[in-house]
Amino acid sequence: MTGRAQRIPRGPRSALGSALCAAATCASLFALTGLIVRGSWLVATWLIVLVVAAVVIGVRAVTRSWWAPTLAGTIVSVGIVLVRYGAPPGRLQVLPDADSLDRTLATAREGVAVINASLVPMVGVRPTELLVVVGAVAVFLLADLLAIGLGVPALSGLAYAALWTPAIVLGFPASGWSIAWTSLFYLLLLALSAAPASAHSDQGRRAGVAVLSAVSLIVATLIAGPAVAAFPGWATMSMPSFGTGPVGPMSLSDNLDLRESLGTRSGQIVLRYSVTPVEAEPAADPTPSPSASSPAVVSANEVGPLRAFTLTTFDGNTWDRADSLELTTWDPGTLLASDPEIRGSTPDARRGSLANVQVEVANLRERRLPVSTFPRTVDVSGGWEYDAARDEVVGRRGTFDGMTYGMQVEIPSLTKEDLAGAEVGDPGDDGASLAVPETTHSQDVADLARELTADASSPYEQAMALQTYFRATSNFTYDTRVAPSRSDDAVWDFVQSTRGYCVQFATSMAIMARTLDIPARVAVGFLPGESDRNGSYVVSGQRSHAWPELYFEDYGWVRFEPTPAVQTSAPPRWADPFTGVSAPDSQPDEAIPAPASSATSSSAPGGQSSSTGTQDEEQAWLPVAITVAIVLAVASLGLALVRRRSLLRADLTPERAWLRARRRLGARGVTWTDADSPRTVVASVHEQLRQAAGAPLTGTSAEALESLARTVERERYARVQPEVDPAVLAGWVDEMMRGVESLLSDRSRRGAVPSAPRDET
Repeated sequence: MTGRAQRIPRGPRSALGSALCAAATCASLFALTGLIVRGSWLVATWLIVLVVAAVVIGVRAVTRSWWAPTLAGTIVSVGIVLVRYGAPPGRLQVLPDADSLDRTLATAREGVAVINASLVPMVGVRPTELLVVVGAVAVFLLADLLAIGLGVPALSGLAYAALWTPAIVLGFPASGWSIAWTSLFYLLLLALSAAPASAHSDQGRRAGVAVLSAVSLIVATLIAGPAVAAFPGWATMSMPSFGTGPVGPMSLSDNLDLRESLGTRSGQIVLRYSVTPVEAEPAADPTPSPSASSPAVVSANEVGPLRAFTLTTFDGNTWDRADSLELTTWDPGTLLASDPEIRGSTPDARRGSLANVQVEVANLRERRLPVSTFPRTVDVSGGWEYDAARDEVVGRRGTFDGMTYGMQVEIPSLTKEDLAGAEVGDPGDDGASLAVPETTHSQDVADLARELTADASSPYEQAMALQTYFRATSNFTYDTRVAPSRSDDAVWDFVQSTRGYCVQFATSMAIMARTLDIPARVAVGFLPGESDRNGSYVVSGQRSHAWPELYFEDYGWVRFEPTPAVQTSAPPRWADPFTGVSAPDSQPDEAIPAPASSATSSSAPGGQSSSTGTQDEEQAWLPVAITVAIVLAVASLGLALVRRRSLLRADLTPERAWLRARRRLGARGVTWTDADSPRTVVASVHEQLRQAAGAPLTGTSAEALESLARTVERERYARVQPEVDPAVLAGWVDEMMRGVESLLSDRSRRGAVPSAPRDET
């Protein structure tokens, strides 16, 4: 027998060793409570770790193989994860199906996005729970393999340290009790491994001494630690500090390379600000109008994102920026704006609503002051000057922690009707905002832009067609990873890969707009902050964002939002095709599921709500328990019993249903383009059927088409994603096609030449 085999615990000792590994793993999870609010994620992770531990203990009891228990635990844990996190929404699933892995990976990617966009401590929603479960199970299996399978229990401490690393690196460590319990179980594991397996007369005494020593060390540390720390001599000593603060201030990059993936964005707080409306002065006639309404509440969304700077020069891959040439001072009581007709005037409530914004800088070091994109006054102390050409406030020193400044923002009452007939203007930059770099695919990009906007009759409609094309989740996917470049044109590479983050979306829309002779630039700043309990708004580095701005005559630079709603929520009201559109009278309100409560709206990326949080609370543990039993007993027989629907229908999403409807309608001669929004498609389908069959859709078929279109609208633009049963989506498509087939077949029969009547005389 080898030396290693002699050190490996066997029998009850191995079961106790695995139990201690599981206990140490569960105790280490308390290290994450400083990052994630305690909730169901902790209990769920404990249960899964304990189930996997029971499987490992059972397999080790019937085999002497060092690797078989770890393999069995891995297989069971994969099955549990696929069943719990890879099941189709709203469907009871006992065994994984062919697409469970894809759904689980999609949930994991969503969890990464939630972590990148959340503030600490974040809410433990379902996607982040998946990441914690996978990490905890991996830590247990590795620790058990090292301590019991390979007989090197001392190295298992490295596995437990993995759960403490995120809290230490981010600066939010848990309490001392969590590390005390982890240390206790770890020391007991070492004591168990050190206790002799023979010499029964002395075994009890040695084991008791080892356990008593471990417990005594933990208790002595907890009791003596505070007393020693309170001794006066410690106050004069400088002790090392780990994980107690931020890793450094943040600054925005003004050299954006579309070929680079987005690194980990800082979770530090960079800005805090409050927004209060400015009450309009009462009119000369004090008699209130009977139709007058109470003043509207102004929020951070109305003020919009805070822009630090803009970029105009693009070489096909990278945005470049030159230093400001003409800087001037300004009167804090007058407006700073890109429109020279408004610049220098005082805020006027007749042009829009007014709001006072008070900003406090935190961990942001930036030479350009984040200000509203709308006309605004700026009251800031220090050496700050104004760049009128770029509409930027530039400082010699830059921002610093604790710095404050104020703005009075003039929020224009701009609507899509105002822009519908607007012409492009001249921003006065000598054509810099119209320059398109010459690349091997610049003509391809221009051709695609003309194809997408073929039906647009004005610059605004062209801009909306481009925005609709990029925001459609069936066309593009928000992803912080960027595929390797294949050409010298990053815009063309993005269009081909269909994956990217805000810089790719903003750049592509800006360059395509330039090919249509619309001046465009890219702005960089921060999305609106998340509301805290005190009524203020908090902005973290994860809210950094880039968006395109297009120039229109009489309106100046106008912001659009091509980045999908999963990261940005709804676009501004003048760029939202559904602003002011009410549901048809024939459409019942309950046809589309109502969005989830806003209580979870701050837990998902970019401030979006996550419907999975509520779904997770309702998730039953019975399917997981059944899965474990079936995997260990009759897994092969259970697979045929749980497939009650076709795979295609089980995985049907609103976008997939929309694509299925488009294909089936296209086969009948009813078509539309990628630039058409779902709302315009509804009207187009009715018009095409009226021309082809003499009448539009009516009754339940028309309701099905409208219901499907509204659901796709919600998925693309709403903060809360819709939850619709795949069977309902498939039913809408089928009902709509029955109506289309009926109309076209009736027209065919009416167009046929009737036969001559038979003479019966």
